[in-house]
Amino acid sequence: MPMTESAGELYGPGARTLQGHFDATRLADRLSEVTVSSTIDDRTASYLERATYFFLATVDGHGFPDVSYKGGRAGFVKVLDNRTLRFPSYDGNGMYRSLGNIQETAKVALLFIRQNENANRIRIHGTATLLLDEPSLSAFEGAEVVVEVELSRIFPNCPRYIHDLESGTISEFAPGGPTPPPEPEWKQWDTFADVLPKE
Repeated sequence: MPMTESAGELYGPGARTLQGHFDATRLADRLSEVTVSSTIDDRTASYLERATYFFLATVDGHGFPDVSYKGGRAGFVKVLDNRTLRFPSYDGNGMYRSLGNIQETAKVALLFIRQNENANRIRIHGTATLLLDEPSLSAFEGAEVVVEVELSRIFPNCPRYIHDLESGTISEFAPGGPTPPPEPEWKQWDTFADVLPKE
């Protein structure tokens, strides 16, 4: 599915070089074909609106990235339609790094992550706008600013290295444990069987 230019290419020259080195180009291309979308489906929208936190990456006018944690009560992220979401920025430490970067470049990436026995990750790339008007602010209790994100692409990530923070359990896929890491389930799927790197 073609993506808008606002997010750039999914794989830049550096990623392509490493994909070639590790025989992962076919796999990366298949992942792009079957997992990357330019719209939010209903199931994902429900997941995003249940989230109590996510990580927000921004980039300044010099191209330097920054990342911050954004948290709130379930429902603090609102999906307006299949291409648009909003979230509040609450009172902070007065640095306004993320919001300042959005003001400069509008480029954002959001990482939603669930760190329990049902671990998963959703990544979103898009362009953001800061909203300071009263109707937008009043939709989010305690908001100083509302951030609106126009989606360029959304895709899941393999959750195998996510630790279960609720139980304190380290992911069984993390190398160095008492037993060798298991093979991830997705590597058994027919969708990817013909594009896995050769051993």
